[in-house]
Amino acid sequence: MDDATRLLQATLTEAKQGTPMHAGPVFAAPFHAMGDASAVAYTYARAHNPTWTELESALSGLEGEGSQSFVFPTGMAAIAAVFGTVLRPGDVAVLPSNAYYVARKLMESYFVEMGVTLRLAPTANNAQAALLEGAKLLWLETPSNPTMEVCDIEALCEAAHKAGALVAVDNSTPTALSQKPLLLGADFSVASDAKAMSGHSDILYGHVAVKDVFLGEKLLSWRRLTGSALGPMEAWLALRSLATLPLRLERSSANALRIAEFLKKRGDVANVLYPGLTTHPDHALAAKQMRYFGPVLSFTLPSEAKADLFLRSARLITEATSFGSVVTTAERRARWGGDDVAPGFIRLSAGCEAVEDLLADIAQALDAVK
Repeated sequence: MDDATRLLQATLTEAKQGTPMHAGPVFAAPFHAMGDASAVAYTYARAHNPTWTELESALSGLEGEGSQSFVFPTGMAAIAAVFGTVLRPGDVAVLPSNAYYVARKLMESYFVEMGVTLRLAPTANNAQAALLEGAKLLWLETPSNPTMEVCDIEALCEAAHKAGALVAVDNSTPTALSQKPLLLGADFSVASDAKAMSGHSDILYGHVAVKDVFLGEKLLSWRRLTGSALGPMEAWLALRSLATLPLRLERSSANALRIAEFLKKRGDVANVLYPGLTTHPDHALAAKQMRYFGPVLSFTLPSEAKADLFLRSARLITEATSFGSVVTTAERRARWGGDDVAPGFIRLSAGCEAVEDLLADIAQALDAVK
């Protein structure tokens, strides 16, 4: 069964006469739980909720056969759960030097101070493979955010497992519809689902998927003990949004490719980075690992001032952080610090607008910069 069909079916309730096709959110803190509570499916909402169960079931179907998915209130909460369940003082973690900045900051600010050794290498060219000796955790992000570098998940998983390390893949940019880390050998598939997975820029949530039952039990324990609970309304909105993910991702990925091809032809734009371009150094690898190349691309304008003017001049591009929305967004990424990018570096996330309108708007905004 195709993932698009599977996702649509996952949003339906069991067919019973007179019942709604789609379940609503279950708002509860405690549940009725008389006597021995060990046999009760739901007791207290910090540990479980029926709306979570529906969402997690849909996510597991997307991640691949035999997987378990666990939802968290944010993508960073999901990342922290992997770090927290795997790493202890004296352990070694290998991260991309160009991974999502906040994930790196969490590792540097807390886990390193608690005694974890951090090793950093770029995503491109599988550079992290050289740092695996004695490592406990290899963290991958492909394509990397925001520089769109790609690494070979399958090859790095094989190398890490030989070295005795677990592998986690930040899959936020492509989503599990496009790329399936667990099927490529990873131990954890992690995502910030506030992005393309939910797609409407109105909720925060994340998830972690595993195949190993022991790792799943560790994640459940972490979530329960830390109180990292997703609200039922957010879980319901997330489940509803999954039904349109295939449509949204197909359209936004097609738009991103058209925009990247257009920008490559402009003499006033440099360093257009998108794995869907045949000129991308890892295009063949991305095509092997990914069903869609995703909505995110980046390019560089000559200066901070010109990048800011471009964003002010664009009429159909919303200047905002994050990515994966149904509307096109962009930002001058260097304004936040933390990423090794030029002052005029722009990360753009293509939405689902008519692409000819987007191209015309980008053209007039670039002309305004001249």
